[in-house]
Amino acid sequence: MTDLLLNNVRLPDGEVADVLISRGRIERIGPGLGAPAGVAREAGDGALLLPGLVEGHTHLDKTTWDSPWYVNQVGPALTDRINNERAWRAASGHDAAAHSRALALAFLREGTTRIRSHVDIDTEAGLRHLEGVHRTREALAGLVEIQTVAFPQSGLLVRPGTAALLDQALAQGADVLGGLDPCAIDRDPAQSLDLLFGLADKHGKPIDIHLHEPGELGAFSLDLILDRVQALGMRGRVVVSHAFCLGGVDAKRLDGLLQRLAALDVALLTTAPPSRPVPPLRACREAGVTLFGGNDGIRDTWTPYGSPDMLARAMMIGLRNDLRRDDEIGWVFDCVTTAAARACGFADYGLAPGARADLVLVAASGVAEAVAQRAPRRLVISGGTRVAREGRLLGKLAEPAAPGASAERPA
Repeated sequence: MTDLLLNNVRLPDGEVADVLISRGRIERIGPGLGAPAGVAREAGDGALLLPGLVEGHTHLDKTTWDSPWYVNQVGPALTDRINNERAWRAASGHDAAAHSRALALAFLREGTTRIRSHVDIDTEAGLRHLEGVHRTREALAGLVEIQTVAFPQSGLLVRPGTAALLDQALAQGADVLGGLDPCAIDRDPAQSLDLLFGLADKHGKPIDIHLHEPGELGAFSLDLILDRVQALGMRGRVVVSHAFCLGGVDAKRLDGLLQRLAALDVALLTTAPPSRPVPPLRACREAGVTLFGGNDGIRDTWTPYGSPDMLARAMMIGLRNDLRRDDEIGWVFDCVTTAAARACGFADYGLAPGARADLVLVAASGVAEAVAQRAPRRLVISGGTRVAREGRLLGKLAEPAAPGASAERPA
C-alpha cells in the first residue's frame, strides 16, 4: 500500500478532478490537488474514474475457470444440476481454493474489488468447499474483499445433517447464511424457514436466500420470508436472490410484495437471465426496493456462460429491463456498485473522502458508455494499491491462465 496522487480524471458527474490517496483511503477529491514530496503520481489523462465494482452474487467454489472445458450433458431440472454437480466435484476432487483464487483474480483484473460468494455446504462435502474459498479470502486479503455465504445447495430439510453443518460454517467464519427454495426443494416451507432464520438469529448473521420458485408459489414463499423478517426484527439484513416470482405475478400482487420488501428493507439480487422472468428494475426503484446485480455461476457444471466483468453484467440487466437512456443505464451501473455494496453490507465504499481507495479508470466518456461498451479497464486500484493495468495484473499477483486464454502473464 502506497500513497498516491491520481491526476486529471473525470468523475461520473463529469467534473475533472484529482484524487489523493493516503494509507489506502481516499483523502481528498478536487481540482488541482497537491501532494507531499515523495508521493507517487499517476496520470489519469482524462479517463473516467469509477468506484471499484461489486459482484453481489457468484459461486467461486463451483467454477472451472482454470480447468479444461467441461462438457455439459446435464438434464434440464434444477435437481439434475444439483445432483450432477455434487457427483462431479466428488469424483474429480475439484479444488475450491485454486479455482476460486483464479476467478477472484480475474474479477480483480476487471475492476471488481468486493465479492459475495455463495459456497456449497453439503452432507457429502462437509465444509471442504468453504474452507477452500476461505483460503482464497485470506490469500487475497487487502486486494479483494470476499464475503462467504454458507449455502445449502442440495436443500436443508431434505438432507439431514445440513443444519448442523451450516451451524459449524457460521461459527467458522461464513459471513452470511444462505437458503434455497423452501417449497420446491424442502417441501415444508414453514419448518425450513424457521430453521434457517433460527440459525441466523443464533449467530447474528444476515441471510441471502435463493428463490427460484415461479409465480404464485414463489410469491407464497416470499411472503413467508417477509413474515419472519418482520417477526425477528431483521430489517435490512435479508437478501432474496433471483426472485423470479416477481416477474410472473399480476400487477396488484407485484405491487403488494414490493411494498412489503421496501418497508422491511429486504433487497433483491438479479442476474437478469434471458430465460426466466425477473424482478422489474423500474418498478423496484419506484417502490424503493434495492435491486442489485451478480453473475451467479461462471463457467461451471451448471453453465458454460459468464464473465468476471461486472460492466458486462450491468449491460445485461439493462437489456433485460429494456433500459436505453443514459440516465437509465446509470441505474444498472448502480446495481453493480453502490446498490450492491449497500445490500451486501460492504463498508467504506464509494468515491468520497474516507472511503477505501478502490478505483477503476476506464476509457469512456461517461457511465452509460462504460456499461454499454464494456469499456476497457485502463487501471485498477485496490486499497490504494495499483493492481492491474490494461487488463494485466501487476506486481506479484499470479493468475493461472483461463481455459483457452494466452499463457502470457502480467509484468
